[in-house]
Amino acid sequence: MSDNLQHPIFPIIKELAETTNTECYVIGGYVRDHIMGRPFKNDVDIVVVGSGIEFATALGNKLKTKVAIYKSFGTAMLVFEGLNVEFVGARKESYRANSRKPIVEDGTLVDDQNRRDFTINAMAYSLNKDNYGELLDPFDGVRDIELRTIRTPLDPIVTFSDDPLRMMRAIRFATQLNFKIDSKAIQAITDTKDRIRIISKERITDEINKIILSEKPSIGFKYLFDTGLLALVFPAMQNLYGVEIIDGKGHKDNFYHTLEVLDNVCETTDDLWLRWAAIMHDIAKPPTKRFDKKLGWTFHGHEDKGARMVPKLFAELKLPLNEKMKFVQKLVLLHLRPIVLAQDIVTDSAVRRLLFEAGDDIDALMQLCHADVTTKNEYKKKKYRQNFELVKQKLKDVEERDQIRNWQPPISGEDIMEVFGIGPGREVGKIKNAIREAILEGEIPNAKMDAYHFMVNKAQDLGLTIRKAWDLNTTVK
Repeated sequence: MSDNLQHPIFPIIKELAETTNTECYVIGGYVRDHIMGRPFKNDVDIVVVGSGIEFATALGNKLKTKVAIYKSFGTAMLVFEGLNVEFVGARKESYRANSRKPIVEDGTLVDDQNRRDFTINAMAYSLNKDNYGELLDPFDGVRDIELRTIRTPLDPIVTFSDDPLRMMRAIRFATQLNFKIDSKAIQAITDTKDRIRIISKERITDEINKIILSEKPSIGFKYLFDTGLLALVFPAMQNLYGVEIIDGKGHKDNFYHTLEVLDNVCETTDDLWLRWAAIMHDIAKPPTKRFDKKLGWTFHGHEDKGARMVPKLFAELKLPLNEKMKFVQKLVLLHLRPIVLAQDIVTDSAVRRLLFEAGDDIDALMQLCHADVTTKNEYKKKKYRQNFELVKQKLKDVEERDQIRNWQPPISGEDIMEVFGIGPGREVGKIKNAIREAILEGEIPNAKMDAYHFMVNKAQDLGLTIRKAWDLNTTVK
């Protein structure tokens, strides 16, 4: 049994437990992952029958290491040989209807295991002399691992009603581990879903992010949808669901399409924000949906409206309103552009514009757009994918030649004002825009001298005359 406890911290805890006549157990994720053969993480939870803080303090003195104490939570933590070890006293809990914060009392190991969220997290290894390394599994967690099932130790209605965040955690674990959720637990989530309203947005979004970072996030989002939780925690995504038919014409279900795109993106990247871009890319299709008797269903402008929806949705979900949000917003705005290029003859000017607008995010945009090809028509899929390869090569060729990515026009507004002796105004903007368009359209090279001559000619059309000419043989502005 001692093979279960390979890290050197465990025999040290055993020795101190024997000296102080204290019961200690490893519980939770370490035990679950060890049984499943999953990679070892750097966090271990120790349940002490008695005071976890006192035991951790004594262990810290023994190891001559610092102990962090969190009195309000009744926990203490120390780090030993790269392992974060958290100690808590065994406890039993009771809950009030309007809060997930429990009333806590001292308890036994059995009490502590009863309060755990799932059977696979209630298993413990003994750190005591008499049965060191023995697995204590009162709720058949090992069997649930074998059956790949998420199940609660006690009545799931009680478990989820006491702490509604456990509903999100059940779905998150099912997604991360590729387990199914027990049918009684599914029904309990469905019946108690409204209790999720007492949980903070931050805690809910933390669980959503963990679902999104899983290998196949669609598992979790389908559970969220089927139980009714999605409508409460992320209604804009819920609104993607459904197909409307008029005159025999329908459209694809944008909810399941989004899940397919998300899973596709996850095959090529672990980037949380690129995965969020996959979730948001069609988020504005419901409010832009229109039926045209000739064209059928249209979603004109959904990329623009979607980009404008992103900041509000991020704020509602308590996601960061910084460059991460702007990255998602940019990809939502541009997500149709490479697809349009892939359907048509790819011109240098179209590629330059895409490089100019996407900048350093062009590779992420191409990943998203590649994932967005979900047609079941194999001929169309093959054609799109082949055209995508042409677009990618064209992007590479144009970037190497014209250096447009993160490009700024070679002549600034200050240059224009200096040459023509004018102040800020519409003329400066018109000339700047004309130079930019000329370069993007390939009318002139992306070079200072060519831009200067173009500027002079354009200024003459606007009635401006040169007041301070540049010496083009020496200027390197």
